[in-house]
Amino acid sequence: MKLFRLLFVFLALALAGFPAAARTVLDDLLPGIAAADLVPGADSFGQPRTDLAVVPVLKGGETLAWAFVTSDFVGTTGYSGKPIHTLVAVDKNARIVGLRLVKHSEPIVLIGIPEAKVRALVEGYVGLDLVAEAQSGGTAHDVDIISGATVTVMVIDDSIVRSGLKVARALGLGGLVAESGASGPEYAINPDAAPPADWFQAEGDGTLRRLSLDVGQVNAAFDAHPDPRARERALTEPPETTFIEMQAALVSVPAIGKALLGEAADANLRGWLQPGDQAIAVVGRGLYSFKGSGYVRGGIFDRIVLIQDDVSVRFRDRDHRRLGSLAAEGAPEFTEADLFRIPAASGFDPARPFRIQLLVHREVGPIEKVFHTFDLGYQLPAKYLSAVTPPAPPPAVAAVTERDERSAQADLWKRIWQDSQAKIAVLAAMLIVLTGVFFFQTWAVRNERAFAIFRMAYLTVTLVVLGWMFNAQLSVVNLMALFGSLVSGFSWQAFLLDPLTFILWFAVAAALLFWGRGAYCGWLCPFGALQEITNRIARKLHVPQWTLPWGLHERLWPVKYMIFLGLFGVSLVSVEQAEHLAEVEPFKTAIILKFLRAWPFVAYAAALLVAGLFVERFYCRYLCPLGAALAIPARLRMFDWLKRYHECGNPCQTCARQCPVQSIHPTGEINPNECINCLHCQVLYQSETTCPVVIKKLKRREAVASSAPPKLGNPPAGHPNAARVRNS
Repeated sequence: MKLFRLLFVFLALALAGFPAAARTVLDDLLPGIAAADLVPGADSFGQPRTDLAVVPVLKGGETLAWAFVTSDFVGTTGYSGKPIHTLVAVDKNARIVGLRLVKHSEPIVLIGIPEAKVRALVEGYVGLDLVAEAQSGGTAHDVDIISGATVTVMVIDDSIVRSGLKVARALGLGGLVAESGASGPEYAINPDAAPPADWFQAEGDGTLRRLSLDVGQVNAAFDAHPDPRARERALTEPPETTFIEMQAALVSVPAIGKALLGEAADANLRGWLQPGDQAIAVVGRGLYSFKGSGYVRGGIFDRIVLIQDDVSVRFRDRDHRRLGSLAAEGAPEFTEADLFRIPAASGFDPARPFRIQLLVHREVGPIEKVFHTFDLGYQLPAKYLSAVTPPAPPPAVAAVTERDERSAQADLWKRIWQDSQAKIAVLAAMLIVLTGVFFFQTWAVRNERAFAIFRMAYLTVTLVVLGWMFNAQLSVVNLMALFGSLVSGFSWQAFLLDPLTFILWFAVAAALLFWGRGAYCGWLCPFGALQEITNRIARKLHVPQWTLPWGLHERLWPVKYMIFLGLFGVSLVSVEQAEHLAEVEPFKTAIILKFLRAWPFVAYAAALLVAGLFVERFYCRYLCPLGAALAIPARLRMFDWLKRYHECGNPCQTCARQCPVQSIHPTGEINPNECINCLHCQVLYQSETTCPVVIKKLKRREAVASSAPPKLGNPPAGHPNAARVRNS
């Protein structure tokens, strides 16, 4: 029972998750910030409100403004999939009087865009009038886009404006009032509405809405831009040339979906949407693409955003499907036709007006662009709506809210798993193949050349698919984050939000019982695969291989354990500081960001790989804190699958000399803490050309066979008994 308890504890400490938020982000970030750094002239913060995640900013006891963190009110995420935490102060007139970018996980900022440039952009929102933003729907200001960080900047803008409006309305600042949701009649989708007869009727009755821009209109818009270079780079096509014609329709309405998409495509759409989800169809043609050529799988469509009051929806690849054809009679040809899903959790109301904002850019330098936005407004025609009476609120509001939150979390991770089915299938296949190799290792390693080819192919898939494509690289940061979640509150649903990480850690925890840490370190770690592949290439190029003296090698082993214990100790005081120190792992640079990072990080990762050209898996042997963390519970290993002879180590040293990571002691024992289960020693165990024990056995068999007496039968001619045999 003790063994299984220890296994459960490790499994809990292995699963990468997200700390359960028992506190607000404001509670965590505010202690490290001085009031004067946020609002000039302020001397302190007051007591946080209990009903809203805001705190007064004081000067001599008088409230100058209210401070809050954007991520406490909106969940807008950027490239990293995590919120960008910005501390904002709003005064009594609903004007922003202070901002500070306090925390983010955006890799785009690390790719060459200075942090100071992003912080300066954030501070440029000081003076923003939220009353004007509320009246204009969030478009009363210009967004200062930084070239190369379009999505990040737009996420920052969205989170500042939307959270600011929520706080201003909740506190009644600047005369703004909270939306009661009960003003005027409420509407629902009418399932019995008649569909439009053809494309022309859909355009005429408002089912389809259009944004049409020609070259002359776009040039005129950029002529008013404050940057004079925008005018100098005007489009040279004739002014009447179509720049873009973009049309949109809310196809989640049954009548519209069947009319525009057709029965089959509409049925597929219904299967794609989850309860409460909506969908729009967007089609376009002309010189400009509403999707953009820079879009990549796993990213965000940065040229369009759906806006409805304080709600903004940015579409990721998982919310997108290409539309093959349009079924409506008379539909023209479009170069682009796509479906975009609007998640139920976004708060979007299909019965209310919304707009699709198109971002148009113009290059004004080798890497510089300026931007202008155009809006396509949409209001669902009245024939698709029916008035409803809002239901009375239930008596147990708190219980319903809690249940709805749990249900929303469950829907979220289920949707993520459904969207990741292909990735999960690939990972499951890799785990099944690897398990088969380990269980039937004697047969698997029988042919030395075939096994070597298989291992290199498997490591290539690990590096390219698991690493560079899926970003499924485990890290010691995962363990520290989970330890924090165990302290603050454990939630399985939080762990399920990252399916590949969940499956990998579960597989690693199970493998520790059977094979130790080598199942992951030797086969499933993308950076480990990168080291081994580059070392194999170096050997082919005759790069000299260095074998460290055993005494030095043995004393370098503990370094990675000291690094891990140091990181773990720091994480007890500050998880954030530990995450910064965890950059000792080159995984983020080499695998997650594919070396697109600031030069010191790239130089560090490259130095480790260069060292690995001469000393195979140099980083794995001596520096990897994750390997050290896995080696500690690996002592619970229940089976010893690696076969050895009595002669191993005394006198034979063949395996010890050829072990890629020198995990075999001179006395012949394999150190399970250092072994990566590459199975090379098992290849040698059966080798008829390398292993002295096998060679000796073969020679003994040949000698016995050659000295055996001849089989019984007639004596050869000339033998003294030959005549006797013939006469008989």
